[in-house]
Amino acid sequence: MESGMLLSGRQRALIRESWQRVSGSPVQHGLVLFTRLFDLDPDLLPLFQYNCKQFASPQECLSAPEFLDHIRKVMLVIDAAVSHLENLSCLEGYLCNLGKKHQAVGVKVESFSTVGESLLFMLEKCLGTAFSPDVREAWSKLYGAVVKAMRRGWETLPEGD
Repeated sequence: MESGMLLSGRQRALIRESWQRVSGSPVQHGLVLFTRLFDLDPDLLPLFQYNCKQFASPQECLSAPEFLDHIRKVMLVIDAAVSHLENLSCLEGYLCNLGKKHQAVGVKVESFSTVGESLLFMLEKCLGTAFSPDVREAWSKLYGAVVKAMRRGWETLPEGD
């Protein structure tokens, strides 16, 4: 996870600047992200269960206090990545472990591309005209690096698990 080679100084600045505008309302913006995620892939809804309760609809899930906590955690992971743009490798172990946890609850690696689309959608909606092609490219690169580290969680599990 060589962040120095991954992102230029300008790209890091674009990410920081855009995240500063979004990070002040993490739950509000996270709801935009997850609403889009469920619109794009409704089959992900059953992955979100709390106390063995299955949600009947995305709206029910999106309003559950436990799910709002999940949104806060997702936004904190993004915040950590933005805070460590100069040294993303320090998050490698954490992200790999996060990948293992997602695999354990049934998330497929392929779903991360839909999450990435949802992240870009949220940024576009929240930033408006400030969401330029350069901002999109910078975020796409950062998200790609995060997912690459999380995918290592899948790859490090022993056969049969």
